[in-house]
Amino acid sequence: MANRTLRAQRLVAVFMLGCLLFSYPLLALFDSGGEVFGIPLLFAYLFGAWALLIVAMILIVEYSNR
Repeated sequence: MANRTLRAQRLVAVFMLGCLLFSYPLLALFDSGGEVFGIPLLFAYLFGAWALLIVAMILIVEYSNR
């Protein structure tokens, strides 16, 4: 039971991190018009943050059972 509670708390923390990463003030920092490998900086940030959140959720769900 404690393991499920800890996993739920970690997933809520990832959700809150996602809310922070996709909030306007942080997105405005990356809307500068620069490019990374030919991709606009804002799009690179969005997809990178999205991938980071997915990896964090996978790690929490998979390794919380051990």
